[in-house]
Amino acid sequence: MKSLLSALLLLVAVVQAFAQTPAIFGTVQSNSDKTPLPGANVVLSRTTDSFQTATVTDTEGRFRFERVAKGQYKVEINYLGFEKFSRSFQVQDGPVNLGALQLQDASTAIKEVQIVGRAPLGEQKGDTSQFNAKAFKTAPDASAEDLVTKMPGVTIQDGKVQAQGEDVKQVMIDGKRYTGEDVSSAMRNISSDMVESVQVFDGQSDRAAFSGFDDGNRVKTINFITKKEARQGYTGKASAGYGTDERYMVGAALNYFNNSRRITVTGLTNNINMFDFSVGETPGGGMRGRRGGWGRSNPTGIINTNTFSLNYNDMWGKKVEVSGNYTYSNRDIVNDQYVFRDYVNSDTTYVENSNNRSKEDNHRFNFRLQYNMNENNRLLVTPSITLQQSNDFVQRYANTVAGADTLTRSLNSTAADKTTLNISNNILYSHRFGDSGRILTADLNTSYSSTDGDTYQLQNTDNLVNPARDLYRNQYVSQDNDNFAWSGNLDYSQRLGENSRLQLEYNIGNQNNDADRRTYDFVESTGTFADLIAPLSNTFQSDYLSQRVGPSYQYKTENTSLQFGARYQYATLESDNEYPKPYSLKRSFSNVLPSLEYEYKFSRSQNLRINFRTNTDVPSVGQLQQVLDISNPLQLATGNPDLNQAYQNRLNLRYRNFNAETNRVFFMGVFGTMTQNYIANSVYTNGTVPVALPEGYELQPGARFSRPVNLDGYWSVRSFMNYGQPLNFISSNFNVFAGVGYTRIPGMINDQVNYANTTNFGGGLNISSNISEKVDFNVSTHSNYNIVDNTRNQAGNQSNNYFTQSTSLRYNWTLWKGLVYRTELNHQYNGGLSAGVDKSFLLWNMSIGKKVFKNQQGEISLSVNDLLQQNVSIQRNIASDYVEDVQSSVLQRFFMLTFSYNLRKFNGGEAPATEEQRGNWGGPRRN
Repeated sequence: MKSLLSALLLLVAVVQAFAQTPAIFGTVQSNSDKTPLPGANVVLSRTTDSFQTATVTDTEGRFRFERVAKGQYKVEINYLGFEKFSRSFQVQDGPVNLGALQLQDASTAIKEVQIVGRAPLGEQKGDTSQFNAKAFKTAPDASAEDLVTKMPGVTIQDGKVQAQGEDVKQVMIDGKRYTGEDVSSAMRNISSDMVESVQVFDGQSDRAAFSGFDDGNRVKTINFITKKEARQGYTGKASAGYGTDERYMVGAALNYFNNSRRITVTGLTNNINMFDFSVGETPGGGMRGRRGGWGRSNPTGIINTNTFSLNYNDMWGKKVEVSGNYTYSNRDIVNDQYVFRDYVNSDTTYVENSNNRSKEDNHRFNFRLQYNMNENNRLLVTPSITLQQSNDFVQRYANTVAGADTLTRSLNSTAADKTTLNISNNILYSHRFGDSGRILTADLNTSYSSTDGDTYQLQNTDNLVNPARDLYRNQYVSQDNDNFAWSGNLDYSQRLGENSRLQLEYNIGNQNNDADRRTYDFVESTGTFADLIAPLSNTFQSDYLSQRVGPSYQYKTENTSLQFGARYQYATLESDNEYPKPYSLKRSFSNVLPSLEYEYKFSRSQNLRINFRTNTDVPSVGQLQQVLDISNPLQLATGNPDLNQAYQNRLNLRYRNFNAETNRVFFMGVFGTMTQNYIANSVYTNGTVPVALPEGYELQPGARFSRPVNLDGYWSVRSFMNYGQPLNFISSNFNVFAGVGYTRIPGMINDQVNYANTTNFGGGLNISSNISEKVDFNVSTHSNYNIVDNTRNQAGNQSNNYFTQSTSLRYNWTLWKGLVYRTELNHQYNGGLSAGVDKSFLLWNMSIGKKVFKNQQGEISLSVNDLLQQNVSIQRNIASDYVEDVQSSVLQRFFMLTFSYNLRKFNGGEAPATEEQRGNWGGPRRN
């Protein structure tokens, strides 16, 4: 620590020798109403040479240029719908405040464009794609989700919104983050006619935004910039429906807007597999096909849901920005599944039929407070609390089959009650030393989790090869896990010159786990579970301490941005076991973690970004616990206390090109991962296992024993390409996308290494209407062909290649005086799946509705979900030692009569006063 402090002081002394240069800043506003203009392009040029740099304004219309040398300069500002602005000025010793720069409205010119041609889609600004909402026509009651899926590069895959080949994980409204976990719900709670423009970009972490150095933690983000007139008022919707088979749905959503204050309240009760309700809801609740929620990309089973959610965003004064979300959800799920598993290097298959019943109660709370003390100090606090209670009952009938012979039959019943509590908090502070170019950033993360559960297991296993080895068990499992973790990070960065910066980072973190799992046999004489089974019990404590230190260097010019660094990480892992036998472990790890960020701007509309990162992954408590898991007697499993941490390398490449003159968009991405010491699965099928099994727990015929091990050789690479342009002859937008991927997963089968290799070829197209508000359609198709190869497939005749194709049509048509017809068709074709699994289906939903009341605020509709009664759910899973197909029960045909009422009132308003979400104290963002 002393040497580290000395190095830091030496670094400060050295960098102080560099000359300090002033900053240039200001605000861009509309001349007509003085509202800030977010996303305006600001170009700074030196009139005496060719120097030029650029940035974009934040959500308050602010911009800032750091490290500007003395001289004569000119600033030029471009913003869609406004006249070009230009001003010249002199830079001397001190900072230059250009004040409020007001742009003249170019409404006359825009009207001329609207008469003779099509509104421009938008433009590319560095790594930000900005789209003009006026260029996309949607139905009057459409949501922002309907709007963005018309835009180039944005699709819905498996119920999730994707942009440029990646899942959208963050939604912002006027630069403010929507505090919640369901991004689709956030987009459905914004009506499309409220949106002025849409920005798609890779959002940085809070720490990177505060420090000015990219830490590689980026998430695909969509930011909706609303119209000025939609920033005060409210929108809402309430619906109630009842249908055949006693299907019902009652829901309401209300959005209140008052400039920076935004409140969203939603509530829902239903038994038609809806997880949320929004102002963009469609009649009957099923017109969106198979929708996900809270991590369920494809909801399966019959699900009753009662939920309530409150989302809040506001400015407390001029310096404190807050947002919060509370969600309560109660679910009752009935789900039956069929599993067919084909093992590698074996003629044995595993077949399972299960009945699953579960009840869940969830409370989730997230809060975010950002305090902008002054221009040089910022504080961010983000606490989160989750409480979940669940009751699960599973009845599983399974057997192993070799050829035409059944080896083992098993009937298991499991009842489990579990309570899980998660509490976390992050405190992030950043200080900028005036205009010196020095920034200090510190953050502290803490988290606590607790799991308390009781499980009752009743097992009856018939050994058809040797009936003397039939098994019957009646057991109780008590589990109590506690985890506490904390980490602290300190970053110091310093400007070295006009275009370069240096940062030194130190991180220290600790994870402490305390796990207690005890298994008891039922004692007939006492009628209680009193006989402790030591081999199936495990008391485990572990402590993982890691420290990381290293420098990063950043260099930026007009067209180039380069950042590279390296961290040295040293970690220790200590653990102690009481059951099944006393055992102590102490291990240390040391790694060098390099990183690289490179961006090159070919022009204003096209750029290339390359990102390389390394990180380590410590084994979980469950993977380290050497306790025998017999919840499925045909698939025994245990942990491995000798596991090492995994070392991962990630390389991403992205190229973007947006031609604003032709409205053509092109995106290409390549994403690769390679892992050393990958935590793989080692499987034993021949009756021999690497650990001593307790008496009476030997493998049944056809059963498998598995445990995690470290193996090298995991790697995955995939590419994605998207091209989009308008089709003027049918007033529609056209998108075509394609990708190739390869994944190699190592594993072991009977102590021999096996690699599961999967090659994927995919592609598709999407056509969305831009005709009028009365005719709205979207046609898309997406195909995937997968080649599956296992190196230990000695038989050579097992083919697990499969083909899937998903085609969908959504069509809304306002026929006459508020009479609305809606239909949605989703066709799924599956080729190459296992016997007994449905190959394909057509999901057809439709509704006919009539608008009523003044301004057509109400609607009465009759809808049918799954008209042809073909809906199914199929998923293929590929592991290192098997390929399996899982078919789950789903909701099928029902009719529903629904009444909906819409609320809408806008009073206009000013642009919300928000802190710069994508700002960079280390220098301007060169877009």
